[in-house]
Amino acid sequence: MRQLAVHNPFNAPVYHEDTVDSTMEVSRMLAGRGEPHGTVIAADFQKAGRGRIKGRPWDMERDASLPFTILLRYPRIEDIPPALTLRAGLALSLAVEDFAPVLAGRVLIKWPNDILIAGAEPAKKLAGILAEADGGNVHIGMGVNVAQKQFPDFLRDKATSINLALGAATGGEIANEERFTLLEKILARLYNEIEAANNITADWKSRIESRLYKKGEQVSFADGAAGSGNIVSGILAGIGPGGELQITSSGGGELLFFTAGELVWGQT
Repeated sequence: MRQLAVHNPFNAPVYHEDTVDSTMEVSRMLAGRGEPHGTVIAADFQKAGRGRIKGRPWDMERDASLPFTILLRYPRIEDIPPALTLRAGLALSLAVEDFAPVLAGRVLIKWPNDILIAGAEPAKKLAGILAEADGGNVHIGMGVNVAQKQFPDFLRDKATSINLALGAATGGEIANEERFTLLEKILARLYNEIEAANNITADWKSRIESRLYKKGEQVSFADGAAGSGNIVSGILAGIGPGGELQITSSGGGELLFFTAGELVWGQT
């Protein structure tokens, strides 16, 4: 494990490994050995990356993706910022636009933890976020598709990378080593969103809603655990003060709140 020369406004080290099973598991190890709040572990490749839903691994290309986890220490549960996963998604969205300004206005947040890029074609997944609490710690794992030039057939209609989006927009191309420039921008934005003592964090809810995928549109939503079969249809109204999803039901126009579930691809 080596330390990267990446500026981290959390004033904590940024570590790097060539290959790991999961940056989330390495972050737990770093927490156990006493590393401070804001410590980061990034990798070139992870063999057992996973998504929010069990059984959905995150497939990645070596040196082209940016998988990393940041360790955040919150001794009391009330210290954890509300809607932390969504606010991390907001920080990631803003950082992508900082990194590639031509994508401004096209980076969307799909509740609860996906980042999409919209374009002429349907929006495609750029990144995923997974937050897990462990005692007084929260580990926020992010996986960003950065320099990929293509995806396997089964992902081609659903996934994209910054490289592909830039190529379609400008014909430009991203070098693999630029992943760590993006990481620096993500850490800067995340610090602003959850740590900085200024007004930039005050309107996080409205700023998330301004880029919330399918807001104001008819959606299908799978409530609860994956495979529950409980599908709710209605208009995606926004998010609540704790980050819960708000849907106005198609039946009686009742405003419903959801804390678990996902928008259904192909039915949105």
